[in-house]
Amino acid sequence: MNKQVRCGRVLIGGGAPVSIQSMTNVDTRDSEKLLTQIKALEAAGCDIVRVAIPDETAAKSFAKVRQETEMPLVADIHFNYKLALAAIEAGADKIRINPGNIGADDRVAKVVEAAGNKGIPIRVGVNSGSLDKKLLAKYGGVTAAALAESAIETLSKIERMGFDDLVLSIKSSNVKMNYDAHMLVKEMTDHPLHIGITESGTPENGRLKSAVGIGSLLLAGVGDTLRVSLTDDPVNEVIFGRKILESVGLREKSIEIVSCPTCGRTEVNLIDMANEAEESLRELGERRAILGLKPLKIAVMGCVVNGPGESREADYGIAGGNKEGLVFAHGEIIAKVAEDELIPTLIDIVSNDMTKK
Repeated sequence: MNKQVRCGRVLIGGGAPVSIQSMTNVDTRDSEKLLTQIKALEAAGCDIVRVAIPDETAAKSFAKVRQETEMPLVADIHFNYKLALAAIEAGADKIRINPGNIGADDRVAKVVEAAGNKGIPIRVGVNSGSLDKKLLAKYGGVTAAALAESAIETLSKIERMGFDDLVLSIKSSNVKMNYDAHMLVKEMTDHPLHIGITESGTPENGRLKSAVGIGSLLLAGVGDTLRVSLTDDPVNEVIFGRKILESVGLREKSIEIVSCPTCGRTEVNLIDMANEAEESLRELGERRAILGLKPLKIAVMGCVVNGPGESREADYGIAGGNKEGLVFAHGEIIAKVAEDELIPTLIDIVSNDMTKK
């Protein structure tokens, strides 16, 4: 088991549940917009929010917002170590720095000392786009080994300063390189790992790369906290991050829909029906997840071969027939309705089930 650190109310590493992070993208200097976005991320189920602090005005805004929310906040600092000191003083729950662009070691040491005095962790970030020139020359460019060596060197530098509450982040936009770098690093350190695919892209491509990249690491037992990086509303990063955790079994699905692939026996328009059910129940599922309500299994089946059996095993379900179908609730048939009434009836009964665990 690896080490554990605390970021506000959230534990990272040491067997704690994998937490979901995102990063605000409004102007940090606008405290009202910043607070509004943090609240939106929290409502979506985000565990930790990272905030960029590019200048002193942003640092002052961050300090103001810090007084208005209990959400765990990470101050993201580049180039100016004094901004890190200001964020720590303002009450940041964690600091994210890249020691390579903060300046001389004495400046890094001041940040480390301030974080130690406040008892907050530091996330050390290493990206494929910011490797040291010496490493690029040594490995002939950006490679998994170069990323791993850079990460361990950076950790060692801070550890020599007497600081151990560290979280390591290694990110590449190349899924295979990202995976290989983590496979190397996991054998070289026991610090918690923040995982993700950096600059993964627009929503469609970014979700695909993130699902493969983050999912493969989680299945390999790597990752203590994650961020899905999308060129999109950060709320969508949180929603998709949860879907990844649900898909690999690290969080229960609030609503799981099972549906058959269709065949020549299907006598209802199951493809459209399954898509309609998924789309209509998405928001309800997100709300149930945030409220911690009992997970539900919903079956949307197309014929009499497997339909009744799957529907009886689910909390709720439908089994199609010849332009009509059966509606099931907790294993019992509760209605027989026309094809066009199957999904509306299903959605109605699921929406009315707000039973807690």
